[in-house]
Amino acid sequence: MRYYVIAGEASGDLHASNLIRELKLNDAHASFHCWGGDLMQAQGAELVKHYRDLAFMGFTEVLMNLNTITANLKFCRKDIQEYKPDAIILVDYPGFNLRIAAFAHELSIPVIYYISPQVWAWKKSRIKTIRRVVDKMMVILPFEKAFYAENGIEVEFPGHPLLDAILLADKNQSQPATNGRPLVALLPGSRKQEISRVLPLMLSVVPDFPEVDFVIAGVSGPGDDFYRKFTGESKIEVVYNQTYELLKRASAALVTSGTATLETALIGTPEVVCYKGGRISYLIARLIIKVPYISLVNLIMNKPVVKELIQGALSRSNLKAELFKLLNDTDVRKQMMDNYDQLRLKLGGGGASAKAAQIVTAFLHERGVTGEKH
Repeated sequence: MRYYVIAGEASGDLHASNLIRELKLNDAHASFHCWGGDLMQAQGAELVKHYRDLAFMGFTEVLMNLNTITANLKFCRKDIQEYKPDAIILVDYPGFNLRIAAFAHELSIPVIYYISPQVWAWKKSRIKTIRRVVDKMMVILPFEKAFYAENGIEVEFPGHPLLDAILLADKNQSQPATNGRPLVALLPGSRKQEISRVLPLMLSVVPDFPEVDFVIAGVSGPGDDFYRKFTGESKIEVVYNQTYELLKRASAALVTSGTATLETALIGTPEVVCYKGGRISYLIARLIIKVPYISLVNLIMNKPVVKELIQGALSRSNLKAELFKLLNDTDVRKQMMDNYDQLRLKLGGGGASAKAAQIVTAFLHERGVTGEKH
């Protein structure tokens, strides 16, 4: 079977790589062309384009890069026609992927969408497009199945693949070392734009906690020189490709909104969620995005499990106060841990990646897609 898989950011690369691994267990002869990252490539997929060349953050950034996005779409369509996949698997990244879904639908290539766009938050009109051009939708948040059912679309909920990813990381990691001092993990995001906005504020509280070690979870793309612009001559360490291990060692974490907030919670590290966007992008987002919380943890639990410091509220004084509570208030920490336990149950336990692969295989079998034409 020949698969064409598209993931447009780091979290999509992670989940798609685990899905690819499970699909290969079902079909040893499966081959993959992908838009994604190092993790997908490590599973044997041929990397067509890296997600770091695709990810544009915010409304204004997208507008500024329309020519690049258009060129990428044109190139992707051409590559699909040349590769002739038996099926296309799209992972989140809706602005790009729904256009590719429409193109693949015209070519009668089965379209499987893994990790639904957040249509419950904004652009609900995309439901019509999904109904028209997506053949099988899989969701990873428990409330999404009911949302789609209310809109007349049957979807599958295999569970959340982060539980699998964290379990797999546990098997591959050594016991984290500690020097006895409290450690705070700083997760400022994966894109230069968001790192530049959030990391200086995270670092501003370092002098307020002289007894604590602060470590930055870096991503390889920006490089050491980029992070050094913010850390200066300080001894604050930047570690790469060790985020899960770092979070296991940490007493608390300051985390930029996104998938990392959920990863931190599932690992069991008390956290403060931080978000600061461009002024215009943020104002537009407030007008059109209708959700009560910004973090996945609070959205899934439908209550404020973790503190969210958004835009103007993300200040040194607020960060200092919230971090002090996480490090020193036993009751606050215990309540958060209890909520984390409930969160894991809501997300369906382990095995999500294997279940998703089974859904893909069964769906293609039902459609009579065998891959024998190659």
